[in-house]
Amino acid sequence: MTRRAIAYLRVSTTEQALSGLGLDAQRSAIETECARQGWDLVATIADEGVSGSKAPAKRAGLADALDRIGSGEAEILVALRLDRLGRDAVDVLNLTKSTEVALVDFPADLTTPAGRMVLTVLAGAAELERGLISERTRAAMAEAKRRGVHCGRARVMPDEIRARILEAHAAGQSLNGIARDLNDQGVPTAHGGAKWYPGTVRRVVLSA
Repeated sequence: MTRRAIAYLRVSTTEQALSGLGLDAQRSAIETECARQGWDLVATIADEGVSGSKAPAKRAGLADALDRIGSGEAEILVALRLDRLGRDAVDVLNLTKSTEVALVDFPADLTTPAGRMVLTVLAGAAELERGLISERTRAAMAEAKRRGVHCGRARVMPDEIRARILEAHAAGQSLNGIARDLNDQGVPTAHGGAKWYPGTVRRVVLSA
């Protein structure tokens, strides 16, 4: 009996969702993989402009896909990469325990013990790196404040903050998500302001 699959696509930014480029690339790769495996692709579901830091239940598309698999419409959830499923290690591991998942760009079979070990290591490493970036950013800002770095209008954005924003954007984090993280950690804007907005982050990305 042919196994049935549901494709799950996700892009973090509104710009990606409107252009369709990120979604098109994911869709094409998943369709190719399903054809190679001989799976029947019964549905393609996308979360457009949604951060991977959100829990699966809070993403309408992913929640729908999981419900449809749970009801027997399909057996396998297929995504392009680990970060399309999520950016929280616990969320990703719990999801793959309850649902059979296939990742196109992944070095192991997730249905095997070895594959789950690789998944655990990679998911944990990704979360650790994000935490270290946040920690380094906070330390840099604290040191700058200790040295009495001027926070007036003429201030230029520190290289570490610009690099952090560009790295987060390249990794697929939404403009809203980046702004929220910077605000949560008390990172001042380039001109010393206390509030980041998605438009502010967007200007940094476009100026790179």
